[in-house]
Amino acid sequence: MDRIALGIDLGGTRLRAALVDGQGALLARHEVPTDAEAGAEHVLGRMGDLAETLLDGVGHGSVVGMGVACPGPLDTETGIALGIPTLPGFSDFPLRARLQALFPFPVHVENDGIAAAIGEWQFGAGRGFAHMLYVTVSTGIGGGVIADNRVLRGRKGMAAHIGHMTMVPDGALCACGNRGCFEAYGSGTAFTRRARERALACPETLLGHDGAGIDSRAVFSAARAGDELAKRLIAEEADILGRGFTSLLHVFSPEIVVMGGGLSSEFEWLHPGIRACIDARALPAFRDVEVVCAALGQNSGLAGAAALAFLGAAQSGG
Repeated sequence: MDRIALGIDLGGTRLRAALVDGQGALLARHEVPTDAEAGAEHVLGRMGDLAETLLDGVGHGSVVGMGVACPGPLDTETGIALGIPTLPGFSDFPLRARLQALFPFPVHVENDGIAAAIGEWQFGAGRGFAHMLYVTVSTGIGGGVIADNRVLRGRKGMAAHIGHMTMVPDGALCACGNRGCFEAYGSGTAFTRRARERALACPETLLGHDGAGIDSRAVFSAARAGDELAKRLIAEEADILGRGFTSLLHVFSPEIVVMGGGLSSEFEWLHPGIRACIDARALPAFRDVEVVCAALGQNSGLAGAAALAFLGAAQSGG
């Protein structure tokens, strides 16, 4: 069998794992609930079980290594989780060392936004670019940066926590405890919150009709049915994202912006507004940067985690 890597995407809700080949193709994929509330030791055990399930019949000898995409803050230099809000017990937790004790091949850990950026850079929409910005818009907002054909990691590997740049001084409260963060306005969570608040004051909207729940999928569905409030909410979300992307263009000067995460599934609805905002607000020299949807969809992080193992093997001569 050709050399393969094991990629794991550790999320607060779902734990995903895949066997990935050197071209980024997912050969096998499984996912289970994370059961984060059970604590770090329990989650570690689930990660080990999930990995062994995928490796059953494959054998460790063909595996170049394992890469784990993990929410931050995460010190990727030491492999220690520093205090992950969505994963109770992952505070000063030696994630890499504990996983390394379970497997005979090298284990790498990476912030999930950076891992997804690597996945798109190596195998997806960012392939062939020396300067790329990846933004994931989902429950929160995160990202990763490729600069000068290298992964930008920064101190402790914690670069590109882009969801926590301040958009509105003393603005809405963010999950991080600060106010006015990009994430507090542009995330899928914020989008859903605005939709629920506005629907209460708009009796003619389809949103929440007959007691139906309101989430991001419901907003886009209502927009397709011609609902004016839903269309306004989408336009507002696109403008918020466009403002954030414009600031990031000025900071990182990428050749391309790749948008991933849950809201990227509705990219065709959001892209016109994002593009219009960039065209109106970016400095002229930055306006020609293309904004595209992630090519790997929800598997960007898995592919990027596996890519860490392939890159590590190449650097070590393995």
